[in-house]
Amino acid sequence: MKQELIELLCEKSFKYSDTPSFKLVSGKTSHFYVNCKPTMLNPRGMYLIGHLVFDAIKSAGVTAVGGLTFGADPIAVAAAFASELNRQPIQAFSIRKTRKDHGIIKWVEGEVVSGSKVAIIDDVATTGGSTIKAIERAREEGLDVVKTVILVDRQEGGVENIRTHVSDVTAIVTREELMEAWNKAR
Repeated sequence: MKQELIELLCEKSFKYSDTPSFKLVSGKTSHFYVNCKPTMLNPRGMYLIGHLVFDAIKSAGVTAVGGLTFGADPIAVAAAFASELNRQPIQAFSIRKTRKDHGIIKWVEGEVVSGSKVAIIDDVATTGGSTIKAIERAREEGLDVVKTVILVDRQEGGVENIRTHVSDVTAIVTREELMEAWNKAR
């Protein structure tokens, strides 16, 4: 499954340039760009991602999986669906970018309660900033973040930064694996 996901990411989500021409959220420019949305929203991509993420979290003792909207939402839903198929149901949740200011004021949407053990997920990690923001917001809501899963690690220090907040961090795919597959496909 992982190799098929890498190939699908290369086909739908990965761009490379000999000169650093892709501007990142951090403001830096890069030789490559990864936009996981086309893969995450593809039926086969959803299937692969859901099963791979479920495999990464199933032994962590979590009751829910989620992260910062929108990057984590399709992953959380796919993983929750795969968990049900495997008869080990894990809830999906979403963390807002801005806190809801009406009704019940909260960061997190979904069936999770304070004290729940959860996994935080993200589509891409460069510096780890958005994942760390999701971890902090989940903790503000009383969630016990015990694991983090990154779909694509750009291998630029993000996973190491995340590890200072949650010790159990898994990357499904690395930049090195994407580059290797991309070079073979050229």
